[in-house]
Amino acid sequence: MRTALVTGSAGFIGSFVCERLLRDGFRVIGLDAMTDYYEVSLKQRRQGRLLQFEQFRAIEDYVETPGLLMDLFASEKPDVVVHLAAQAGVRYSIENPRLYLESNIVGTFELLEAARAHPPEHMLLASTSSAFGANTEMPYRETDKADHQMSFYAATKKATENMAHSYAHLFDLPVTMFRFFTVYGPWGRPDMALFKFTKAILEGRPIDVYNYGDTKRDFTYVEDLVEAIRLLIDVPPVHPAEGEPVLEGDSLSPVAPWRVVNIGNSNAVQLTDFIEAIEKATGHKATRNLMPMQAGDVPATWADAELLKTLTGYAPKTGVREGVARFVEWYRGYYRI
Repeated sequence: MRTALVTGSAGFIGSFVCERLLRDGFRVIGLDAMTDYYEVSLKQRRQGRLLQFEQFRAIEDYVETPGLLMDLFASEKPDVVVHLAAQAGVRYSIENPRLYLESNIVGTFELLEAARAHPPEHMLLASTSSAFGANTEMPYRETDKADHQMSFYAATKKATENMAHSYAHLFDLPVTMFRFFTVYGPWGRPDMALFKFTKAILEGRPIDVYNYGDTKRDFTYVEDLVEAIRLLIDVPPVHPAEGEPVLEGDSLSPVAPWRVVNIGNSNAVQLTDFIEAIEKATGHKATRNLMPMQAGDVPATWADAELLKTLTGYAPKTGVREGVARFVEWYRGYYRI
């Protein structure tokens, strides 16, 4: 039985990853600080579902706690690490940047130091499509330059990519960074657009639509993301000096067993179409409060996910209407509406 360490295990994506690994026969150690960035009861409910599995162990603490991850790696010796713990949210990073420094950068440093001392077979670290920043050429490819992040959140995530690369190079640690694109679905975060829009529409309140609705996002259904992560676990990067030549389009480092992989639906959807999907699923029309673009946001995201398909044979495929309908069904059931 392989052991997986999942940080951010009570989070939206983390809980889905844990459940998938548990169902696939892994023993899973879940680490989560259960912070109050949004309602803790939702995190507790997610974790409660995981605790039904005998092979799941929950630890409540911060990834940035000095020595915590070092001790955990020493005692549990995880074969696989999926690092999802982070302070999320573009807009909140403007208000409270220190949290992002501590959780995203210091927390990732603690993880890398623990892996240096007790190397796992493969580490997969979450980055973000926001790392592409001011890039305007789309779809985004992993080999594109990503030097101009638009928010401090994005800057911290790009920094973790660089940090992980240095450790992969210096200590021969196989690392896959995955940049995911606007993940949504059941059990999602209340600060995300789908959750906020659905809640407001069902309560008969107006929704804030930024950049007057002229934005596009590559919406990725959570179970598609998890499928991609699960498949990537079994495709650790190999140092180019030890493996095959680097193929065109592969982001594999020339000096380390490190690569970055996009996980997206490869389809840029207009925000207005996304709202219409919510209207259809709820059976209610939205009252739209049109507003200018918020600081730190980008007008569009769109993934080129060919590298993911080349590595795993898999391509996310859940359409927005289907995914939104599943979320609204979950929302009604969870809140008994």
